Amino acid sequence: MNELTVRSIAGVAMIAITLATAWVGGMVFAVFVAALATAVYWEWSRIVTGWNIGWKIAGFFYCLVPALALLWIRDRYEFGFDLLVWVFIVTWATDIGGYAFGKTWGRNKLAPTISPNKTWEGLIGGMVAAGILGGLWALSRGLDPMLYWLGAPMAVAAQMGDLFESGMKRRAGVKDSGNLLPGHGGVFDRVDGLLVVATAVGLAVYMGWL
Repeated sequence: MNELTVRSIAGVAMIAITLATAWVGGMVFAVFVAALATAVYWEWSRIVTGWNIGWKIAGFFYCLVPALALLWIRDRYEFGFDLLVWVFIVTWATDIGGYAFGKTWGRNKLAPTISPNKTWEGLIGGMVAAGILGGLWALSRGLDPMLYWLGAPMAVAAQMGDLFESGMKRRAGVKDSGNLLPGHGGVFDRVDGLLVVATAVGLAVYMGWL
């Protein structure tokens, strides 16, 4: 089985598990989120081995806050599941759109010293995909009209999360945050953008903006 097939199967499985636990909600989703946060913190701790202790302390909160945000969205928001799916759609669309556009038209490097494969064309593609798919989902589910256009800015936020993790890995001299996910590296590699988007949307819900 080639790498692309393994990566595709693993990706579909991860999406299915994520959506299923989000749909069930309650303790099932809480345990799932806690497991993700724990895995990310374990990988974060491995990356920053030998760094200042402040990195491990910061990592604890970098994992905790998005986890609480996801649970807050699911349980406290009137359309919790639908908004969670919006968060997932925007994050996944950023990755997929960015990869497709970058692979096809990518010429101009976005942050060559941090992540040489990232391009401005990929970022734009991710923003377009996140904006369109996020907007369509929000419209179809009757979510806050603000979400019709918020997908594109959130794609930028997701990309910033990706670049932040890439910068950590480059400093540590590692390619992936771990090897828990076949064809995808570590858990941190897969949710680096989601951590930022979840935090931003969770804050918006908490503040009453959504």
